[in-house]
Amino acid sequence: MSEPALLELEEISKQYGNIIALTGVTTLVNAGEVTCVLGDNGAGKSTFIKIIAGAHQQSEGTLKVEGEEVMFDSPRDALALGIATVYQDLAVVPLMSVWRNFFLGSEPTKRLGPFKWIDKQKASRIAKEEMGKMGIDIRDTEQAVGTLSGGERQSVAIARAAYFGAKVLILDEPTSALGVKQSGVVLKYILEARNRGLGVIFITHNPNHAWPVGDRFLILNRGKSMGNFAKDEITRDELIMMMAGGAELEELTKELESAAAGDESLAHLAEEFKEEVEVLEDRTQDDE
Repeated sequence: MSEPALLELEEISKQYGNIIALTGVTTLVNAGEVTCVLGDNGAGKSTFIKIIAGAHQQSEGTLKVEGEEVMFDSPRDALALGIATVYQDLAVVPLMSVWRNFFLGSEPTKRLGPFKWIDKQKASRIAKEEMGKMGIDIRDTEQAVGTLSGGERQSVAIARAAYFGAKVLILDEPTSALGVKQSGVVLKYILEARNRGLGVIFITHNPNHAWPVGDRFLILNRGKSMGNFAKDEITRDELIMMMAGGAELEELTKELESAAAGDESLAHLAEEFKEEVEVLEDRTQDDE
């Protein structure tokens, strides 16, 4: 028998009074795989994170961890079962050193009788080794985290979660505020986490970032699931079309053409946009 998924969601829904934030979401996270959750602002990604991270409870549906049905009462419950979340703000202290940020209150200690103090040498060594496993060589763990690049700060947070026993790692829009090069660095760290056997949930609005690293794709739109696909069940262009929404692209094309009437520069822009949409649709049909 095959091992159960690290995390499995079946028909998960969340309501806040009369507001339906999420409805009918089903997906799974396997060890050594990346599940990408895609959607624009307001798609329900934040609600999705809060449920699996233990901050909120689902209104309907089933959440299973390694085959066992659970209902989290707090983020502490999720963390105890190996579900760790790295949010956009990373929860790092820019002026503190790399090794202090790596442990953040859980530092190894030495003891002599009633006296106890932080084992700085051990903490520094562990931080350097764990960062090395993520593929980054920190020359000096005494340097402030604020001196690192955005991608390197992400690696500190990811390595920290892995070291403290995470089985499922949730990354909330880790590339949203980064340039092309640093986004590539973070994607490399995601692959490193996957290769270490973690189940990674990569939350993003950018299908071009999701496609190279994803093994499974969950697409959300206004709280509803637009589909849950393994990589061999969908093409990159189909993923982009579902993210953008074919009908919405056509409507936007018409709006641009209407606004461009009498304006040569806007007319040129509208024509280019229309051509790009047509090319994308043709490529999607060819793939089918």
